[in-house]
Amino acid sequence: MIILVLTIYGFCLGSFVNALVWRVHEQSVQSDKKKPSQKLLRELSITKGRSMCPQCHHTLKAIDLIPVVSWLSLRGRCRYCQHSISWQYPLVELATAALFVVSYKFWPSPLATASQISVLVLWLVIVVGFMALTVYDARWMLLPNRIIYPLWVVGAIQVVIVVLSSATPVRTVLTIASGTLVGGGIFLLLFYISHEKWIGYGDVRLGWLFGALVGSAGMSLMVIFLASLLGCLFAVPSLLSKRLKGSSEIPFGPFLISATFIVRLFGADIFRWYVHLITPGA
Repeated sequence: MIILVLTIYGFCLGSFVNALVWRVHEQSVQSDKKKPSQKLLRELSITKGRSMCPQCHHTLKAIDLIPVVSWLSLRGRCRYCQHSISWQYPLVELATAALFVVSYKFWPSPLATASQISVLVLWLVIVVGFMALTVYDARWMLLPNRIIYPLWVVGAIQVVIVVLSSATPVRTVLTIASGTLVGGGIFLLLFYISHEKWIGYGDVRLGWLFGALVGSAGMSLMVIFLASLLGCLFAVPSLLSKRLKGSSEIPFGPFLISATFIVRLFGADIFRWYVHLITPGA
C-alpha cells in the first residue's frame, strides 16, 4: 500500500517537476527582457499560475494532466495546438515515481520513529528538487538558485532533525560539518583555481548541499568520485562516437545528483564492499 501511495505521489510530483522547470526558465527569460510581459509573468507564477501548454499557452484541463497517461493518450502532442510534447515529460514522471519507491525500499535507516520517518519524507522533497535541477542543468547548463536555495532550507531542517534525534549530537554535528566542508570546499577551490572554467558556482552550491545530506567527509568524497566516474562513462563513448567534441561543455549537476542519491542510500554498503575488497582477510 505504501509503495502504491509513493508511486502515485511520485507521478504527480514528477508532473510538478516538469511544470516547475519550464516556469522557472520562462520567468528567467521574461525577467531578462527590457520590457517583460507582466501578464505572462503572472501566468507563470509557480503558486498561482494555471497549467498551460508550453507552446500555445492554452490552459490545460484535468484530463490533460494525468501523469504519463495523458501523454500516451495524446500521442505526445498538445490537444489544442497539436505541437509535439517532449518525451521528457513522461520520463521525468516515471523517474520520480521510481526514485520515491527505491528511496523507501532501500532507506538505510529503520523507520521506527517519527523523526526517522520525517527524515525520509524530507529526503523525498529533496528528490523532487534534485529532479528539477537535473532536468534544468541538462537542458540549459545551469543550476538555478530559485531551486537550490529552497533545497538548502529543506536540507537544514533534515540536519536539525538528525542532530536532535542523535545519541551523540555534538559528534553528529561535527561529522555533518566535515561532509559539508569537503563537498562544498573542494568545488569552491576548483572554482577559484580554474577561474570558473572547470566548474560553475551552481555546482559549488550543490556541493554544500550534498555534503550535508550524505553526512560525512568520506561520503562526500565518494559522491565526488562517483560523479566523476559517471561523467566519464557518459563522456568517453560520446567523444568516441563524435556526438561530443573535445571542447564541448557537459553539465556536471546531473552526475553529482545521481551520485548523491546512490551514496545516500547505498554509501555504507559500498564502503563495506570496498574495505572487504582491499582487505579480503579482514
